[in-house]
Amino acid sequence: MAKRKVNRRQAWRIDKIQQERTERASKRDEKLDAALEGGDLGPEQQGLIISHFGRQVDVEALEGERSGEIIRCHMRTHLGQLVTGDRVIWRAGKEHGVVVAALPRKGALMRPNNHGELKPVAANIDFIVITIAVEPEPFANLVDRYLVAAELSDIEPILLINKADLLTDDNRQQLDNLTQSYRDIGYQVLHASASSKAGLEELTQTLNNRISVFVGQSGVGKSSLINALLPGVDLKTGALSEQTRKGKHTTTTARLFHFPSGGDLIDSPGIREFALWHIEPEDLMSGFTEFSDFAGTCRFRDCNHQKEPGCIFKDAVAEGKISEARWASYWHILSALEEQTKTIRS
Repeated sequence: MAKRKVNRRQAWRIDKIQQERTERASKRDEKLDAALEGGDLGPEQQGLIISHFGRQVDVEALEGERSGEIIRCHMRTHLGQLVTGDRVIWRAGKEHGVVVAALPRKGALMRPNNHGELKPVAANIDFIVITIAVEPEPFANLVDRYLVAAELSDIEPILLINKADLLTDDNRQQLDNLTQSYRDIGYQVLHASASSKAGLEELTQTLNNRISVFVGQSGVGKSSLINALLPGVDLKTGALSEQTRKGKHTTTTARLFHFPSGGDLIDSPGIREFALWHIEPEDLMSGFTEFSDFAGTCRFRDCNHQKEPGCIFKDAVAEGKISEARWASYWHILSALEEQTKTIRS
């Protein structure tokens, strides 16, 4: 999505609104400081953000007498964008706690919002579980976008086929062809069914003692899977739209859950598109892991990988070393990024 150009009056109004927000946030922090100086808050202790609600978060106490308890906390404005999975320092109050510091995170899954601003979705993740299903119909380009985001965030991706019980002779081949192309690259592909419980044991063992985030289109059954993996959680689930056969959003904020045997699982709001506006066009190729063997080996240093003779990438596609579908997906995403870059610079 292109950034809108604003006139002088609109720019003044935007600056004024931002200034007012900053002043309000500053007043909130002053009240928190007053409470701290007055000794109204308890000692500093470590916690884990379980879910996020605007300027408030649910924090699980990780030490002390309240270890394991979940406390609603306010956040200081200067802490930046804290999200589910972040480890923090918090202090208990009479009604709510206060997050006073953020501990270093080892990484975060990022995505731009509708205004083009880059926002973290979840932090300290080991696995990104890209969930697809027979319905809604999976699209390779969307899967590729998730994979690019995972690769550039140094998060290991897993492709999960949910609703495996709905596979039939009519739809199996198409889905097998899609998943086999990712197996050929080296990605792990798992099958599961929330309704029949098939594949859940293998999935649980894979995610054991790791922090994983589930992503995918609305309607692929992420919440149902979590309900099956964690009995008693009882997340709200929704059926597919009868008209569009697309999912209806039921998860509104990312939330972290614990596996009884160890490890954590983060459920994220379903999204039908995963934009990559924050990625520079020249960095996109690094998100296609199978391209790395050929990068920088073309005959010409400034090869555009299109019509140049002896292009190693064109040869790799012709020889089946790079799939035509992934090559086309790369160019589709690259074209969108380059168009976005031109629009912003103009």
